[in-house]
Amino acid sequence: QVSPGLRTPRLPVWLCGVPGRHGVLFGTDRRLLSHWRAERVFHLYFYSGQPEQTRTAHLTIDTHSRHWEEAPSEDAYSPGKRCLALEMAIRTKWAGATVSWNGTDP
Repeated sequence: QVSPGLRTPRLPVWLCGVPGRHGVLFGTDRRLLSHWRAERVFHLYFYSGQPEQTRTAHLTIDTHSRHWEEAPSEDAYSPGKRCLALEMAIRTKWAGATVSWNGTDP
């Protein structure tokens, strides 16, 4: 029998399998599980356990940003740039969201 805590987590947690890595993407705001309004700007954390990751990556997700209205610049949405696999995985849940790595090296 599966415990109720595993069927309905108290905090948002996703196991991620991005090319070459596995990790845990999680949030500390339980409102993300039940209140769509909490999905405006929120924080997620990513930990892969890889030796080169010295600390948990702190990500800020903005689901209502209008990156296409900003001045044109060389960013992740430019045709010549590759989008990170973890960001693409996040966008499967929140389409069009911008992901800020807050100084962490992706």
